[in-house]
Amino acid sequence: MDFIEMRSDTLTLPTDEMREAMRYAEVGDDVYGEDPTVRRLEELAAMKVGKESAMFVPSGTMGNLLAVMTHCRRGDEILLESECHIYYYEVGGLSAVAGVVPRLVPGIDGVLDPTDVEAAVREENIHYAPATCLAIENTHNRGGGTVTPLETMSALRQVAHARGMSVHLDGARIFNAGLALGVDASEIAKHADSVMFCLSKGLSAPVGSILAGGAGFIRAARKNRKMLGGGMRQAGVLAAAGIVALEKMIDRLVDDHTNARSLGAGLAQIPEIAIDLSTVQTNIVVFDVSALGVSASRFASELAQEGVRVTTRPPFGIRAVLNRHVDSDGVGRALAAVTTVSSRYRR
Repeated sequence: MDFIEMRSDTLTLPTDEMREAMRYAEVGDDVYGEDPTVRRLEELAAMKVGKESAMFVPSGTMGNLLAVMTHCRRGDEILLESECHIYYYEVGGLSAVAGVVPRLVPGIDGVLDPTDVEAAVREENIHYAPATCLAIENTHNRGGGTVTPLETMSALRQVAHARGMSVHLDGARIFNAGLALGVDASEIAKHADSVMFCLSKGLSAPVGSILAGGAGFIRAARKNRKMLGGGMRQAGVLAAAGIVALEKMIDRLVDDHTNARSLGAGLAQIPEIAIDLSTVQTNIVVFDVSALGVSASRFASELAQEGVRVTTRPPFGIRAVLNRHVDSDGVGRALAAVTTVSSRYRR
């Protein structure tokens, strides 16, 4: 069956240009700093987010963990939005590996309020773990691809720095955020001391993410990467695709946003499908099937039988992620499938 694949934008396949670049990539040993293609990628990535230095890492999860390890000492406290990816989907690595204590601050659709962050920072006390880092996710996955505005980013940075905390930005989809805000990604990243972003989501590279920050920070993070087994040798064959991603694939993300809005608008017209269109800001669409009296897992299974793949947020949430393999026709097919499945349960 020819599926409409909306489980994640991580399922995008590399372009022909990426495959060709990988085939002919100039390589060396990156652990020794001798892979010229990796160096080119890191220089380009640092420039894209306005940072002094950058490092190629195998995954966004590793990039975030390295940031936590580098900003914090074992036993320190990190402030996080309560449903952020670092806390929710990264296997507890910030505690199990970095030895850092999470302090959760609820946001609204994933967006933190600086006043709430200020209130969550405890005064110095011999009994408390010291808070040394604030992590922000922009765009926010569980928020439905929501974007934190620049003025909020600025206020969060001011609160954190005033309290002696560094700021890490989980910017896995930072280029989606930039397009939604109408600014370069560097305008978002300037409000953080470090930023991680993914090459292998909507940008369609096969593997890899970037951690960027100051030169000293990246030197320390590189040491931590080696500790975690993330040092790669002739990694230029992967980095070559990342270069194509950053040079050629950013602007087309706006198509995913357009298709997400079309999907959201169509879902809003289907009886007993609940969706908050205000959260459809980038390429993620989340809707609720509770009014149909069916679980998310059952609904998703039946959608797959109709040729549409999505993920679930139990008990009743469904997530669809738009990507370059889903065009306007694919959106139409997805809406038809949702209509078909929902009609089976409509009361």
